[in-house]
Amino acid sequence: MVLSKAESHSDASVHSTFASRYVRTILPRFKMGEDSIPKEAAYQIINDELMLDGNPRLNLASFVTTWMEPECDKLIMDSINKNYVDMDEYPVTTELQNRCVNMIARLFNAPLEEAEAAVGVGTVGSSEAIMLAGLAFKRRWQNKMRAEGKPCDKPNIVTGANVQVCWEKFARYFEVELKEVKLSEGYYVMDPEKAVEMVDENTICVAAILGSTLNGEFEDVKLLNDLLVEKNKETGWDTPIHVDAASGGFIAPFIYPELEWDFRLPLVKSINVSGHKYGLVYAGIGWVIWRTKEDLPEELIFHINYLGADQPTFTLNFSKGSSQIIAQYYQLIRLGYEGYRNIMENCSENALVLKEGLEKTGRFNIISKDIGVPLVAFSLKDNTQHNEFEISDSLRRFGWIVPAYTMPPNAQHVTVLRVVIREDFSRTLAERLVSDIEKVMHELDALTARVTSKILVTKEKKENDVNVTVVKKTELETQREITDAWKKFVKARKTNGVC
Repeated sequence: MVLSKAESHSDASVHSTFASRYVRTILPRFKMGEDSIPKEAAYQIINDELMLDGNPRLNLASFVTTWMEPECDKLIMDSINKNYVDMDEYPVTTELQNRCVNMIARLFNAPLEEAEAAVGVGTVGSSEAIMLAGLAFKRRWQNKMRAEGKPCDKPNIVTGANVQVCWEKFARYFEVELKEVKLSEGYYVMDPEKAVEMVDENTICVAAILGSTLNGEFEDVKLLNDLLVEKNKETGWDTPIHVDAASGGFIAPFIYPELEWDFRLPLVKSINVSGHKYGLVYAGIGWVIWRTKEDLPEELIFHINYLGADQPTFTLNFSKGSSQIIAQYYQLIRLGYEGYRNIMENCSENALVLKEGLEKTGRFNIISKDIGVPLVAFSLKDNTQHNEFEISDSLRRFGWIVPAYTMPPNAQHVTVLRVVIREDFSRTLAERLVSDIEKVMHELDALTARVTSKILVTKEKKENDVNVTVVKKTELETQREITDAWKKFVKARKTNGVC
């Protein structure tokens, strides 16, 4: 006969995570909890919520790298606890950043002697890089105007209306007027002639884009440079150019080496590029390179010594992780010129496969260009029955994230879908995407036919009823009714499935 009884209050660690009390209560959302919870429970709870995020590999809206080699993943994790700003404590990491700056500067044909150090810095992304470049231009312009005894309180910058929002942030945050060259249907980048016409004595620089976010197109930096050289001669100004090469800076040197857009052009004084786009590094790294030391005013550089040694710094951020800098150096030495060229050529070929597949459907106009960032921007030839936003929403049922958006003024009536081709987007996925788009179009066609038929039947019944006053609907009202029915259809069938 058993006289003893086991204690029922066992240690929490013996329970299944999903049977524990930690998954039976509502998680803190606005106030920190009073008690700690086991690490296994914390991990599982957060991991379960993250399952509801989209699959990064199928996020075709983003230019940002979503895959790296396992060896680089390991380097990233090994250095994730290093603070890059502590240069005295981590001198090797500082050296790797300097090597990256020099490699990228020479990739962009900076006028450097063989052993001469390039001028540049690693940033959190191209947004910070653009802020720094813009500040350098503003300070150089202010110094020049003061030396000439002229007012320097109304600086402006000339861009196309297709610029990324970080340019608008720079203008607003640092009190610079943003003068935008409007777009037009069929021409979705900055017109160099119109840009130069907008330049005046207060223009701190003209910003050109090598790889427009809207359709991947490269702006004609060479023509802009030549026109601006002539205007500077006529006026006595020295208006410079900044090239926002966030997307195209790691593409053009490898597959369009003859294209003149970089420091080969005398008025190009600074260039930014995103290492986390086609530099093939995970999110969190950008670069800004200046043509010469004279193009970066010395008064913008701070010197600190409280971390152990004199450290020059020109950043908007202070503390910053070292992992992405190390990852960028890994890619530069691992791939070399040959590796980057092969990857960019493969991306371009896959973009062509997708483009040709869409053209074969006969349903779409291709907005993107063959020369530019490897992406495919396209719009419906006939959007009277469906629109691009409906296609975008419906594709999520297959796991695809394909953005739909309207163009900026004066082309806001044009709506576009865009697929960015990254390194990890294979030809098989390109063919599968075309197949899924065809399925979506077939479903939308069938739904429209059913809804239209129902509307006509209802209308006919009302017309036959002498006691009912029939109010004829406009074409727009009919289209809205079809769209509402479509949205209900998509909502009912939407899943988190993947391709």
